[in-house]
Amino acid sequence: MKSYIFRVKIEPDEDTWHARVPELEDRGAATWGNSQEEALRNIQEVARMVIEEMLRDGEPIPEGVKVYNEPLVSVTV
Repeated sequence: MKSYIFRVKIEPDEDTWHARVPELEDRGAATWGNSQEEALRNIQEVARMVIEEMLRDGEPIPEGVKVYNEPLVSVTV
């Protein structure tokens, strides 16, 4: 099991929040939510799908993404 860690940008836009992973955005890692928390949950799922697809297709993981060979826990407060 590997863990992948990357920066997430979350920005308000009128009555929604937009979230994106800059290192994976060209592969579709962008989404939104009605709240900051929802946008963060959504981008986590989108990023997981993008990483899984890249691994399945044998694509290299971008340099800005940190890869660990062990499970990790992340807490954002």
